[in-house]
Amino acid sequence: MLGILWRMGLVVGLDAGGTSTRTLVLDLDGTRLGAGVAGGANPNSHPPERAAAHIRQALTAALDGLNPAKVEAGVLGMAGSSKLTDPAVAALFEAAWAGAGLRCPMRVITDCEAAFATGTASPDGTVLIAGTGSIAARIERHELVSTVGGHGWLLGDEGSAFWLGREAVRATLVALEQDAVDALHTAVLDHAAVPALPRREQWRRLITAVNATPPIHLATYAPLVTAHSTAPSADRIIGDAVTALADLAEAARPGHDRTPIVLVGSLIHAQPLGARLKRELATRTTAPVHVATEGAAGAAWLAAVKVLGETAPRPA
Repeated sequence: MLGILWRMGLVVGLDAGGTSTRTLVLDLDGTRLGAGVAGGANPNSHPPERAAAHIRQALTAALDGLNPAKVEAGVLGMAGSSKLTDPAVAALFEAAWAGAGLRCPMRVITDCEAAFATGTASPDGTVLIAGTGSIAARIERHELVSTVGGHGWLLGDEGSAFWLGREAVRATLVALEQDAVDALHTAVLDHAAVPALPRREQWRRLITAVNATPPIHLATYAPLVTAHSTAPSADRIIGDAVTALADLAEAARPGHDRTPIVLVGSLIHAQPLGARLKRELATRTTAPVHVATEGAAGAAWLAAVKVLGETAPRPA
């Protein structure tokens, strides 16, 4: 501990998703010294220039009042990290990193690795992310070795916020066709600013409104599903989401595996979906299930592990 205090270095971790980017600065004894929030920085969901700008904004906010030159290691956990294999995109993110005053290398990992490290210090296990998108991953020695899902909004992301929002809109369109509208359908129409009109006209206007916005905007309809969970249509959507997410986690694990499962993402905290998911997993495995609340903390801890090794203190 004396060696840690004597060095007085800092580490930084970022969790960059489709909706928001969060940054955490720690000293080497695990104390939180700064935090920052900015818009989404997944370069698959946003123009890379905007995504990189959000990285710099979150870093600048977290490092306010601190000396960036004292940061010894930094880890960027990011959804869409594969996009940085494009040299032009990587250059934008490197420029954002340096623009925030950081001199240490930018280590990029997946959001899965960052999330798992937030939920447990175990080097091995499974992480299930259920946020704007969805993916399950197998982690070994703190590194991702395989994934299930995570194909993006166009090809998959079953059980995600995008998926829930899309299903809510689709269910509303069917309900309008059948003149069988419940509380969820009404909420969807209100969210899309569709006024009280004949059902056919509402159907037309809902399609027009949804197609007038970027696809990722469908995720903003997801909270309506959990907020109106007692509506028959919402209950069905939640049930389907729980099954899809549990299937993802199960598919990512070897049979009879008892290493931890870490759950992370906005939907894990959205009730009753989160509680139903934990109950479903409990029927499928006896492995411990942890809930992680902040991917940036895991990224920052992994940065500290780079400096101090496995004895690095967990974030306070």
